[in-house]
Amino acid sequence: MSDPVSDALARLTAGTANVLSKKELADKLREGRPLRVKLGVDPTSPDIHLGHTVVMEKLRQFQLLGHQAVLIIGDFTASIGDPSGRSTTRPPLSREEILANAETYTTQAFKVLDPDKTEVVFNGDWFRKMTFEDVLRLNARVTMQQMLQREDFRSRIDKGQEVRLHEIQYPIVQGWDSVEVRADVEIGGTDQLFNILVGRDLQKEEGQPQQVVMTMPLLEGLDGVKKMSKSYRNYIGVSEEPNEMFGKLMSVSDDLMDRYYTLLLGEQRDPSLHPMEAKKQLAAKITARYHDDEAGHTARDDWETRFSKRDLAAADLPELPVADLPADLTVLSLASHVFQTAFAVSKSNGDLRKQFIAAGAVQLDGEKLTDPAAPLTPAPGQILRLSKKHSVRFL
Repeated sequence: MSDPVSDALARLTAGTANVLSKKELADKLREGRPLRVKLGVDPTSPDIHLGHTVVMEKLRQFQLLGHQAVLIIGDFTASIGDPSGRSTTRPPLSREEILANAETYTTQAFKVLDPDKTEVVFNGDWFRKMTFEDVLRLNARVTMQQMLQREDFRSRIDKGQEVRLHEIQYPIVQGWDSVEVRADVEIGGTDQLFNILVGRDLQKEEGQPQQVVMTMPLLEGLDGVKKMSKSYRNYIGVSEEPNEMFGKLMSVSDDLMDRYYTLLLGEQRDPSLHPMEAKKQLAAKITARYHDDEAGHTARDDWETRFSKRDLAAADLPELPVADLPADLTVLSLASHVFQTAFAVSKSNGDLRKQFIAAGAVQLDGEKLTDPAAPLTPAPGQILRLSKKHSVRFL
């Protein structure tokens, strides 16, 4: 007979980078009560991408097992700026910016989390009540030697780069959040390990049971190499249109597909499926998660129409009126114009020539256009294909 605690432990630790410790988590699970599982987020930007949702998916798994999610909105800590993994000081945000970001951030987070089983708290509720004497007493709990154990602080100091004193406060205030909410478990990325450990220390000093540390790996982006990030342009935003989201997911490698199944869905890929079918199911499930089931099905159908069946004529494409096109077009100038107007993408003439036109990607009604200087006058009803992901229909 299977042991419910062992089964839950295996599910909850799957895909994690570090759990301190599995024994502590098992002991807490055996208490038979809903655990308070903390995730702290600083709303430093209004939008999140799939890389941000890895920790949320793990929190969701706790919810599905009956535990209490505690989502801490760092309206106070965001004003400090988390220095984790940073080589420079983060620019400060105004409180108005933070609260505006928090509203859209939580809306997107609830595409993963069950809002009815999520306790949302703002850490400004306790930090803004503290006197300066309270702050000094909290600082007395840690030593400068402890703070300088952080690799990012030490690295910046070794390189002669500044570390501002307010940054050293960040691990302390994040740790105090755990005391305030009496967290049983804290989830974070691997870059949060130091901060979560500070929380354990502060809980111990306060006579509270120490939280279990659970860190999740950083998710690789579409390139399969660098972490998912807007700055690397290898991300998938949770608010992207269904067809765009599905198409981006279909571009990931087979190796990366397995990690996406584990980290974004909490599932294992069905080994009996052909890799292409498995990838289509992954893309449809993730698209459905952030939109709805119908959107997932429709995006799959549209993708298959475009790329599996090669039937662009039946696809739902952006439309451009011929009357709005500039005069005296060439293949090169038309490609540039369509990228900018239909897709808000700027491409250099050099990239257009080498990566698209010379490669045979640019086609008008299926006919390859390989001469960038050739004059071109599209007619209503024709379809211009610029790449696998970019096609338009002229009106």
